Amino acid sequence: MRLTNEEKAMRDGSCGLAVAKAMDLLIRYGDAVGAENLIDVSSVSAGIITDGKTAPGKGDTAPFDAFFSEFYLDSSESVKIPRVRANTCTILHEMDSKLWQVQGVSQKTHDICDYLEDCCNRIGFAPAYTCAPYLVGYVPVKGEHCAWMESSAVPLCNSVFGGRTNTEGIESTGAAMLTGKIPNWGYHLDENRRGHYLVEVEHDVISGRDWGLMGYYIGHVVQEKIPVYSGIKNLPSLRKLMYCSAAGASSGGVEMFHIVGVTPEAYTAETAFGNRKPADVLKFGKNELKDAYERLQTASDPDVNFVMLGCPHYSLEEIWRISMMLEGKHIADHSNLWVFAPNAIKAMADRAGYTAVIEKAGGYIMCDTCPCIAETVPAGTKVFATDSPKQAHHMHSIMKIPAWYGSMEDCVNAALTGRWEGEF
Repeated sequence: MRLTNEEKAMRDGSCGLAVAKAMDLLIRYGDAVGAENLIDVSSVSAGIITDGKTAPGKGDTAPFDAFFSEFYLDSSESVKIPRVRANTCTILHEMDSKLWQVQGVSQKTHDICDYLEDCCNRIGFAPAYTCAPYLVGYVPVKGEHCAWMESSAVPLCNSVFGGRTNTEGIESTGAAMLTGKIPNWGYHLDENRRGHYLVEVEHDVISGRDWGLMGYYIGHVVQEKIPVYSGIKNLPSLRKLMYCSAAGASSGGVEMFHIVGVTPEAYTAETAFGNRKPADVLKFGKNELKDAYERLQTASDPDVNFVMLGCPHYSLEEIWRISMMLEGKHIADHSNLWVFAPNAIKAMADRAGYTAVIEKAGGYIMCDTCPCIAETVPAGTKVFATDSPKQAHHMHSIMKIPAWYGSMEDCVNAALTGRWEGEF
C-alpha cells in the first residue's frame, strides 16, 4: 500500500511500539484485501474482549495490555497500550453494571467487566456499551469514514447516515483506535456502494414489525449484496430503519441498502445503481411478509416466560412508549420484561420518570448488554417474545430458546398476560 510520511513514521515507531504494531496489522490487512492506501476515520465502534481470568486489582493494567496486544494487535509481545487516537466507543459487553445479579451474571464475570471498564477508560475508550452508537452521539454525516464492527449498526451507518464503514472486527478496530486509520476498501469506495438487486415493494410496510420482516426476508435472499427498495409509500422512522438493518444483517450479511427517495445515495433508482442494470428484480408483497413472519416464529407454546425488547437498543422514545403501555399495570407473575437501552438513554429515562413506571410494573431497563451477548435470561425461561427479528433469530440459534416475534404492543401484552396472542 501507499503510505504517507506520517503513516510510515507511525509504522516505524515514532508514536510508540503499540501504534507501530497497529500500523503493521493494518498494512497486512490492507494488502490482503487489495487496498491501495489507508484513510482517516472519524469514529471507531469496537468490542471488548476478555481472557476469562480473574480480574486483577485496580490500577494493574499489565493483564489488559497483554491481551489487548494479543487479541487486538495480533502480537505475541505484550506492549503498553496508549490512549486512543480516534474517537472510540465500546459496543456491548456481558452485563448491566447495576443489575448484573438480576441478570444472573457471576461475580467473576462482574469483576472482569468492572476491571476492563477501568482499563478502557484509562486509554480513552468511551463506555457507551451499545449496539446503537448513533443513539449516543456517534452519528456520521454523508461521506464520513468510520470503523464500526456491530452488524446492525454498519448498515445504518452506510445506508441511513451515508457514512462509510465495512463490518470490522476486533483486530482492525483495535488497530484503528490507536492509529485513526483503516484500509481504504469495500464500502469506503464509491464503486462498491451501488445497488445489486431491485426490490419492488408491493405491500405497504408501515409498522416496525413489517420493516423488520422486510429486512429479514430480503437479507436471506440477497445475502451480502446491496438491495435497492423501490415503492416505499410511507416515510420510515429511524426505529423502522434500525429493524430493517438488524434483520437483514441477521438473515444475510447486508452491510448496505438503498431506499429510493429516502436514503442519501438513492435520490432515484438510477443513482442507487450507479446507472447500472440490477442483477435481478425481486418482489416483496404480503406473501413474502408472511413467509418471513412464519420463519421467525420458532415457539409453539403460548405461555411466555420472558419478553425482551430493545434489539437494537431502544431510544428514549421507545422507552416512553413502553412506560405509557405499562402505567398502572403489572407484569404477569410467571413472566419477565427486560428492556435494553444505552446507559446514556437510561439516565434520561430515569430523570423523566419512565424507569420508575416500568419498574413499578415489574420490569427492568437494562444497559450495556443484551441476552445473546451475555447469554443470560431469567431463570426458568422456556419461551420468550421479542419485537426484534435479530433477537428472535439469534436467541433461538445461540441459546436454543423458542421465540415469538411480533410488534412492541404484542410483546407488552405478552408480558402483562404471560401468553402470546400476537397475530399476523
